[in-house]
Amino acid sequence: MIDLLVIGVAAVVFIGIAVVSWLATRIVLAYLERRAILDQPNERSSHSRPTPRGGGLAVTAVLLLVGGALAIHLPTARLELSIVIGGMAALALLSWLDDLMDLSAALRFSIHILVVVVALTMLPADAQIFQGLLPPLLDRIAAGLLWIWFINLYNFMDGIDGITGVETMSIGLGLFALSLLLPGLLVLQGWLGLAAAGAAFGFLLWNWHPARIFLGDVGSVPLGFLLGWLLLETAAAGHWAPALILPLYYLADATLTLLRRAARGEKVWRAHREHFYQRPVLRGLPHNRIVWPIAGGNVLLVVLALAAADGDLLPALAGAVVVVALLLAWLARAGRAR
Repeated sequence: MIDLLVIGVAAVVFIGIAVVSWLATRIVLAYLERRAILDQPNERSSHSRPTPRGGGLAVTAVLLLVGGALAIHLPTARLELSIVIGGMAALALLSWLDDLMDLSAALRFSIHILVVVVALTMLPADAQIFQGLLPPLLDRIAAGLLWIWFINLYNFMDGIDGITGVETMSIGLGLFALSLLLPGLLVLQGWLGLAAAGAAFGFLLWNWHPARIFLGDVGSVPLGFLLGWLLLETAAAGHWAPALILPLYYLADATLTLLRRAARGEKVWRAHREHFYQRPVLRGLPHNRIVWPIAGGNVLLVVLALAAADGDLLPALAGAVVVVALLLAWLARAGRAR
């Protein structure tokens, strides 16, 4: 039975973090406008006017503070949290420099690999992301590759107003709901997921269409790192299906798009407008009318993730595939029809 006291505390925490994130984003917005740090529209953009870029400074700062507070109050997780917080901070610094001066893809990718390798050393030696299907060394290598891909796809998918705020809220609240369903197993993942959802909501109030500020790499990359770690930890705890279902839309859209571009021999690391969610924008559909169906699909994915954790594994996985397939089909059709 779900503890109503925990729900009440969670609601207060969520609202408190959202308010702090909203205020921090307002401060960052004023700074970016004053310094004229703007995302200029170009042939690959999904927006039509210069917009401040770097709102992730606020979101990342809030989550670093929350992570630091948890590290202080949870001695058993202090070292692990310190590594994750340090990784987020390092990636935020790298990504902020990239927002300002466009660093080379090779440099960015190399540091992503380094941070992930260091963070993976914090997983328990007997933790198996793939549940024993791979030898321990291959399990770690595959987990690292997945994590690096997740960091980058989270950046690639942040291309229209509101989409990453909605995705972060969905994954974060889904992790918190899992922690309630599985008491004692995913406590840290649940509360950090709730914090990420609250920070994303506070930012989303500024980023909803028409956006007054963009997240920028300084937000999307650290968020991908944090959420990737939380999902890997969930899989290592034996709940690989919910960890796969929660981010399945982002995984499918980004991966299918990359494979399609790679098959055509294109430079897959270059910015583009070929994701499923971007096609309707090119046909004139407003960003919010694209994000709402994605949010609805994500709600269904959260429900299916909970069903998978509760034992209905195969039906939940099949349902998740159907939900994402229908969502991608709708986006593709909307991109053709207008």
